[in-house]
Amino acid sequence: MTTLKSRVASPFAAIWVATILLFAISPLVVSGSVGNSALQGMLPFAGILAIAAIGQTLVIQQGGIDLSVPGIFSLGAVLTVVVPGGQNDMLVPALLLVAAVGLAGGLLNGIAVTRFGITSLVATLGSNAIFIGVVLQVTGGSIGFKAPKNWQEFTVTKVLGIPVLAVIALIATVLIALFVSRTVWGRRLDLVGSSPRAARAAGIMAERYQLGAYAVAGISYALAGALLAGYLQATPLLPGNEYLLPAFAAVVLGGTALGGGRGSVVATAGGVLFLSQLEQVVSALGAKPSFDYLIQGAIIALGMGLRNVPWRQILPGRRGDAAPAADTTSQNTASGTGRALLSEPKEEDSIDVS
Repeated sequence: MTTLKSRVASPFAAIWVATILLFAISPLVVSGSVGNSALQGMLPFAGILAIAAIGQTLVIQQGGIDLSVPGIFSLGAVLTVVVPGGQNDMLVPALLLVAAVGLAGGLLNGIAVTRFGITSLVATLGSNAIFIGVVLQVTGGSIGFKAPKNWQEFTVTKVLGIPVLAVIALIATVLIALFVSRTVWGRRLDLVGSSPRAARAAGIMAERYQLGAYAVAGISYALAGALLAGYLQATPLLPGNEYLLPAFAAVVLGGTALGGGRGSVVATAGGVLFLSQLEQVVSALGAKPSFDYLIQGAIIALGMGLRNVPWRQILPGRRGDAAPAADTTSQNTASGTGRALLSEPKEEDSIDVS
């Protein structure tokens, strides 16, 4: 059973080892790169990226790819500024509208994928164009307001010396991780991502869980945009464009299986920290901003390439070896397997999402 633990944990533990090594090496490369001022400047943006990456993790774990991040993110940021018009008393209605729009956007993506059978790549690319069009329609191509003063003050506050945006990201990550690993609904979500066929054989409405993943993702993108608008005070017109590749790269670094399967929002958070610190070091060395895109693109390309590696032949005895046998069993066997996976968590699988 210890061997099983190590196999399940290793893909998600690797990013934390790499992140620790990066933080240890950073001061040797760039003096002060892990100092208080450097961390205080990096953590707020890392927190915003982590919130957006949570949504992307859930979608990828369900076998999809969400390209609507720029549109929903930007719409959330713009509504946070435009709806209040600088008035503090309009902040709560604006944030409620942002959450509702994010939910609607996620549901639109999810319905297109689950009900109409449109591939996630096409569905979310099309919806992203719609959201960007709404942003341009709402703003007329320019934004004349800043975020409400009380929202600005909130997003720059600190909790025990830690930026509140990083604290929010930490809380969100822990809550989602506990939900996935410790609740029946979370375990069903995990099962649907790993094997929709087994989930359906166990009597689970797989499409509902996939739809829920897209809905949560839409909310996470919109709220991340709202937080960025408060932190920057005056938001750019399309700030979400800067978050699509990093969010996807963080998920890949975290070890979430492309095409569906096991995923970990905790490991994705590690990927966010790795990317954020690496970007800080590279910038301090004088590299151009375009170099960040090269790094992110290389990470994504590597992740897609590793997806096609015949791991069963290279590493005999991996969990994936059992997949073909499971696919050829009868419906009763699949149903029994699905119900077993949905039972209360045991000690040996307590690290499912860490």
